[in-house]
Amino acid sequence: MFFRLLLLFTLVPLVELYLLIKLGALVGVVPTIALVVFTGVLGAWLARVQGLSVLRRLGADLGEGRMPTDALIDGLLILVAGAVLLTPGLLTDALGFLLLVPQSRAVVRKMVVSRFARRFEQPEPDVIDVEWRREG
Repeated sequence: MFFRLLLLFTLVPLVELYLLIKLGALVGVVPTIALVVFTGVLGAWLARVQGLSVLRRLGADLGEGRMPTDALIDGLLILVAGAVLLTPGLLTDALGFLLLVPQSRAVVRKMVVSRFARRFEQPEPDVIDVEWRREG
């Protein structure tokens, strides 16, 4: 786990920096900075809109007496999307926008649910089926 986090926090920023430098050399510094700012603002707005939609769905589920598991997971994914969209970079922006699209978020939600289900799966108990009778 530590190694994965180390890779995440070192490799991803290096790749992002490389891509931003290449993009800046290709289209210029000002358009690159404008793109980073634009995706941050657009991402924050989309995260807000999607988050409010999920809050309404959460309230509707609770009002109807249903467990709002999908809405809660969607809320978590939208929170992650908002966080990575505020991080400057092209890869993180792509991931963030992907998580803000309801159809792709549904696919990610299914992956998250199946991963958690496997992690917390209870092993089959050992059962010995016997018959007995008392003599005596």
